[in-house]
Amino acid sequence: MTFDLDYLDAVAIARGVRNQQYRAQEIMEATLNRIDRHNRALNCFTTLLAEEALERAKALDRGMERGERPGTLAGVPFAVKNLFDIAGVTTVAGSKIHRSHPPARQDATAIARLKRAGAILVGALNMDEYAYGFVTENAHYGPTHNPHDLTRIAGGSSGGSAAAVAGGLVPFSLGSDTNGSIRVPAALCGVYGLKPTYGRLSRAGVKLFSSSLDHIGPFCRSVRDLATLFDILQGEDPLDPVCCTVPPEPCLPQLHQQTQSLRIAIADDYFTQGGEPEVFEAVEKVAQALGATQRVSLPEAARAREAAYLITASEGANLHLSDLKRSPQDFDPATRDRFFAGAMIPAQWYLNAQRFRRWYRDRIREVFRQVDVILAPTTPCVATPIGQTTLNIQGEEVLLRPNLGRYTQPLSFIGLPVVSVPVHRPHQLPIGVQIMAAPYNEALILRVATFLEAQGAIDISVASSQEKT
Repeated sequence: MTFDLDYLDAVAIARGVRNQQYRAQEIMEATLNRIDRHNRALNCFTTLLAEEALERAKALDRGMERGERPGTLAGVPFAVKNLFDIAGVTTVAGSKIHRSHPPARQDATAIARLKRAGAILVGALNMDEYAYGFVTENAHYGPTHNPHDLTRIAGGSSGGSAAAVAGGLVPFSLGSDTNGSIRVPAALCGVYGLKPTYGRLSRAGVKLFSSSLDHIGPFCRSVRDLATLFDILQGEDPLDPVCCTVPPEPCLPQLHQQTQSLRIAIADDYFTQGGEPEVFEAVEKVAQALGATQRVSLPEAARAREAAYLITASEGANLHLSDLKRSPQDFDPATRDRFFAGAMIPAQWYLNAQRFRRWYRDRIREVFRQVDVILAPTTPCVATPIGQTTLNIQGEEVLLRPNLGRYTQPLSFIGLPVVSVPVHRPHQLPIGVQIMAAPYNEALILRVATFLEAQGAIDISVASSQEKT
C-alpha cells in the first residue's frame, strides 16, 4: 500500500497501522528516508535514533501478528525538542556545556506516555540554547531553516520541533513554551502549536528555563492530532511538583460540539499595535469565519510582557549561575549576555513582577467572565531572514528577538491555554492566530479550532520538496 506522508497526520497513520493498511516498519522507513533527504537543508535534528526507531517499529508489527492490540498512536513517528530526557541519551538543551553530562536514566514523562500509546521516538530536535530565544539560530548547532523558505528562520525556541512537522519529517513533535516558544515557531512554520494551561502537562524529565513560566506542548498537522496528544499527555504526575491535580478532561470527544453559542472576541488595543498589516488581517479572517465582532481589552498587557522579561531573565540566570561563573566562554554569546543581565536584576524587581502577575491574573479572570474565547495575532510578522537582528514595524526599528514574542508573552505570563492556528494563505509565508481561553479550557479552544479547520479558514502550510531542499 502506498502512502504520502505529506498528507497523513498522526491519527491517520495510527489508524492505518491498526487496520494493517500500513506496516509500522514501512512508515518508519519512509520517515527515516525523508529525514535523510531533507534534514541537512533544514537542520532540525541534533540526535537521530534511527536504529532504535526501526527496531521498535518491527517489534510493533510482530506484536500485531501475534494478536496484540497496539495503542492509540500505533507506529506513529515523533521527535522532541532536545531538552526532553531520552533514556540513554545526553540531554544537551541546545548547549555545549551539557554535552559532558551523563546520559538520562529514563525518558521524560511525556515521552514515556507517548511510547505507551504506541508512538515511536526518532530523535531530538534543535532549539535556542537553554530555550532562551525566538529564532533557533544556535551558535553550537547552527540555525534551523524554515521549510517554506530556507533563507528564513523557523522561530524559536522550539524551532526544530516546528520545522520538522512543517517539513514533513515527522507528523508531530514536542516542544516547550516559556514566553511563546511553541506558538511563535508554529506560526512562522505554518503548523498547529498548543500551549496548555500552566501545570496541565507534566514537565518531569524536561530541562527547565524558567520554572514559574515553562510549559510543554505538541506541534501537529491537524486539530484532531492536538486533541489526541493532549488527551494522552494530561494527568497528574508526582515527579513534577507543579503538575496540577485537576482530573483529565478528554478533548477529542468534544471537538465537534457547536460553537454558535460561544462568546468569541478579538483582543483590542495592545494586540492591534506593533505588527504588520497582514497579521491583523489574519485575525480578522478568523473572526469573520466565527462571526465574531466583539472586542475586548486585556488591561496592562504591555506591563505583563515587561514583568515576564524580568521573571524569565532572573529565573534563567539563577538556574545557570554556576556555569556562568565557571565557563562563560562555553555559552552561546546571545544567551550568555542575557543571563548575565538577568543575574543582576535586583530581588525587589523580581518580587514586584510576581506581585503584578497576581494582579494581572485577576484582571484577566474578569475579562473571561464577559467572553469565552479571545483571538489575537501570534507574531508581529512572517518569518524573517536568518541573521536579521531588527524589525521595521510601521516605520519604527525594533530588535527582532524580543519582539517576536510581543503577543505571546502576556498570555503565558499567567498560564492561559492557547493554540496557535495556521491561517490559510496559499503561496504566501505562513501566519498564525492565537485562540485563548480561561485556564483548563483546552477543549474549548480546540473546539473553535476544529470549526475553523472545517470551514477552511485555517490549515497547515505543506512545504514542497523543492522548498525543503
